[in-house]
Amino acid sequence: MSLPKGVYRADQVGSFLRPKPLLEAREQAAEGKLSAQQLREVEDKYIADVVKKQLDAGLRSITDGEFRRTWFHVDFLRNLSGIELRGTMQSTNVSVGGTMPPRLVVVDKIGHPKPIQVDDFKFLESQIAAAGAKATPKVCIPSPTMVHFRNSRETIDEKAYPTLEPFFEDLARVYQEELDDLYKAGARFVQFDDTNLAYLCDPKMRSEAEQRHGDANVLARQYAALINAAISKRPADLTIGIHLCRGNHRSQWFAQGGYEPVAEVLFKDLNVDAYFLEYDDARSGDFSPLRHLPENKVVVLGVMTSKKPDLEDKAEIIKRLNEAASFCPKGLKQLCLSHQCGFSSTSEGNELTEDEQWAKVKLQVEIAKEVWGQDLSV
Repeated sequence: MSLPKGVYRADQVGSFLRPKPLLEAREQAAEGKLSAQQLREVEDKYIADVVKKQLDAGLRSITDGEFRRTWFHVDFLRNLSGIELRGTMQSTNVSVGGTMPPRLVVVDKIGHPKPIQVDDFKFLESQIAAAGAKATPKVCIPSPTMVHFRNSRETIDEKAYPTLEPFFEDLARVYQEELDDLYKAGARFVQFDDTNLAYLCDPKMRSEAEQRHGDANVLARQYAALINAAISKRPADLTIGIHLCRGNHRSQWFAQGGYEPVAEVLFKDLNVDAYFLEYDDARSGDFSPLRHLPENKVVVLGVMTSKKPDLEDKAEIIKRLNEAASFCPKGLKQLCLSHQCGFSSTSEGNELTEDEQWAKVKLQVEIAKEVWGQDLSV
């Protein structure tokens, strides 16, 4: 089978370690010492550099490294009208350094007053073109479920939304509008980053979610319907992927548990083209949930880890790929290789150096070519 357009045998989730000068510039901007335009110029410089480094490492699915973000989800969602940041989240686990993400609160009807990612996409595309490379500019945005899962009824304004059905309808609509803007700008691959379906695989987090939202099985189906509605108006040549993550902050994880509790919803109900699945250690369970994978979809298997600096054993990674393939209807043809998550889901980044990061990416590309051949697009 052929791969969906924009998916490669050696692929990636999206984020890379932020260079120190970029982090310093963000701090200066937060202190009012740099204007938004001055910060963007610094971001542009380092995004141009990270595009070249991705290409040099052999990747052909290219992102901006999420260099314009502090959090993988907040910096996008705060641009929707009707959503405000108020305080910080409470987490099941205490994160390294005590860092907690901001709480997103729905204070009014949700709207999409202007494109959010279009300018960023256009700059990314221009840098790939400047390098003369044949590659796919990949846009990563948070899943719409990120507005709901960690919230409760009390954090969704009852005057704006007396019932939740219109809330979900508006949430799907603003994503439809953003996807339409991106498509018109030339984007052909968009990835939704979703922690919540994976969190429903963790017994403790599943129980906590049921206290907020009711039956977890119903919630999983509700989220599949929300995502499907969000992508329901996409043109046929816009590829949609979804990444499931169990937490990735300074090399720390937050959830554990195999995919079985959500496997049928994930593979049979979601109308996406590709799944980017975390599988770098025992927390993610075994590969048996892949038996539900339809013949026309692919999984980018995150059996390498972005959390540790050590290079993986090539033979062990190939062994795991073949083990996973035994559960897929069409075997290795339905699989690709990646790390389980990005290297820097938040601006702090994971506990490794940039040199170690790129060594891991280069090894990944080397393994993929050994398994599938030199052309990573087929």
